[in-house]
Amino acid sequence: MTGFARVDGGAEAAPAVDATPIPWTWSWEIRSVNSKGLDLRCRLPGLVEGWESKIRDRAQRRLARGSVNLAWSLEQADRAKTPQIVVNEAFLTEILGLQERLEAKGLVYPTTPSLDRVLAIKGVIEVVERTADAAVIEALEKPAFVDLDRALDELVEARGREGTKLKAMVETHLDEIADLTTQASAVAESQPAALRARLQEQLAVLLEASPPVPEERLVQELALLATKADVREETDRLTAHVAACRELLGDGGSIGRKLDFLCQELNREANTLCSKAIDLTLTGIGVELKTRIERFREQIQNVE
Repeated sequence: MTGFARVDGGAEAAPAVDATPIPWTWSWEIRSVNSKGLDLRCRLPGLVEGWESKIRDRAQRRLARGSVNLAWSLEQADRAKTPQIVVNEAFLTEILGLQERLEAKGLVYPTTPSLDRVLAIKGVIEVVERTADAAVIEALEKPAFVDLDRALDELVEARGREGTKLKAMVETHLDEIADLTTQASAVAESQPAALRARLQEQLAVLLEASPPVPEERLVQELALLATKADVREETDRLTAHVAACRELLGDGGSIGRKLDFLCQELNREANTLCSKAIDLTLTGIGVELKTRIERFREQIQNVE
């Protein structure tokens, strides 16, 4: 099932180097495309790699099928991106005290230190980058996972909308398969002459065989030929499989694998019907059946 969901969120948290909480923003993006099973790939920042098992657990509770790519990104809110300037007051006090001591000893002339010169001394001012760390991740985990659940819910809703459209397409294919099955039954029942001619032809071959075919063997061969030419069993099974598909579509839930199995059975019966066909009309219907069943199979690969 295909689908896309994006949920943005944010909260405040303080890095370990700075006790002042600052705003952070994040984004969850989930993309889903068709797949026979559930294939989940997570793209996460290094600091939250430990979240992957929790993410998988949440996803598996909501999704049963699809190739799913999930990504989480984190950054500071715009108003918090300016680095913090920290004055090392202890170091500054030490420098000013040193000047006073040197002046007292007459080693330097008394001057009023200018602010720009003092601040230019290396170590007086420190620029602290507010980057995410373990403390930030711990504080953000709970609200971030609330948004993850929202994103998963949105993805399920998106896939559900696609599923409604897909159901209509699948039902159309089933209608076509059912119609062709009815045609095959009608053709087979309306052509006893063709079946009789085929049996007479085979009987002539058997009677002219050298050495002659024993009467008991002749009866067996004719019965076998008659059975092979009868496609009622195949058409009955095709009808039953179509009915089973319709029932699954009505029940809903996780039905993709079951539909896939029934599609294999439909194809098997169509192949047998083609092999038993006694004329070109029935053969043509069988070939068209196989074509429609293949289209049906392509569509149910998208069903969860």
